[in-house]
Amino acid sequence: MHPGVLNVNKAAGSTSFAVVRRLRQVSGARRVGHAGTLDPLATGVLPVLFESATRLADFAHLLPKTYVAEVCFGYRTATDDAESEQVAGADPSALVRELVAAALLDFVGQIQQQPPAFSAVKVDGQRAYVRAREGDTTRPEARAVEIYSAEVLDFKPGPRATAAVRVSCGRGTYLRSLARDLGDRLGVGGYLGRLVRSDYGPLSVTTAVDLSELTDRASIEAHLLPPQVLLPPMPEVRLGPDQEGLVRQGRAVRVLPEPGLGAVRAHDQAGRLVAIGHTDPLRRLFVPDKVLP
Repeated sequence: MHPGVLNVNKAAGSTSFAVVRRLRQVSGARRVGHAGTLDPLATGVLPVLFESATRLADFAHLLPKTYVAEVCFGYRTATDDAESEQVAGADPSALVRELVAAALLDFVGQIQQQPPAFSAVKVDGQRAYVRAREGDTTRPEARAVEIYSAEVLDFKPGPRATAAVRVSCGRGTYLRSLARDLGDRLGVGGYLGRLVRSDYGPLSVTTAVDLSELTDRASIEAHLLPPQVLLPPMPEVRLGPDQEGLVRQGRAVRVLPEPGLGAVRAHDQAGRLVAIGHTDPLRRLFVPDKVLP
């Protein structure tokens, strides 16, 4: 199995782990993983990494993600989404689109956000959802996240008011928490309804592949993208055959032209990604940090 990235359109009702498990069975690949969990009710872009591309997951998490979400007002739930019982808040009938849009903008920028009680965040070494299932629904401590942009796409008023919103954000942001906090900011309560991850870095739901189309190794490899699609922008250097051999052994090499400071990616003469590394400016060397076999 070649290393690469598969842009999967995850269906509602399936867990991210179930998608990975299915693709591991079908492909026969030794290493398969995803770059960012989607809740079972959520749909959209799920990047699945194969073989040595799994080593790039930490870089993929740095890419911005865009979601289209339905926020339901006037009720709260223990899970902050539609998977648990709704508890009435205040009547949202007085809400109008402009009021919701103004409140949503308050969450743009670097904010402190409490993850849901039912989440994979670890609290004292234990997943929060495990504690919650045992009766401890205390939310994990607030942590810093960043929301790059947020807008209201549509609003339906009434006693079961809903808003469709588009949100672009950084890693660790919970749309369930945003829906909950937006409802609280408006004084009526809220929870997350439908959720679609429409974009993950350069990957779009419009070009994502349904799991039903991925029936064998050949169909997977036909849709496989090169590993570097999930790398943030960084300088690139090309390695000659001798340099490539040294880098694959984890050894530093001199490269020209001299790369800049920060993360640098190295490719072989055919353009395939070999390693991610950094520069030693004093010795003008490329030093590999992650080598792709």
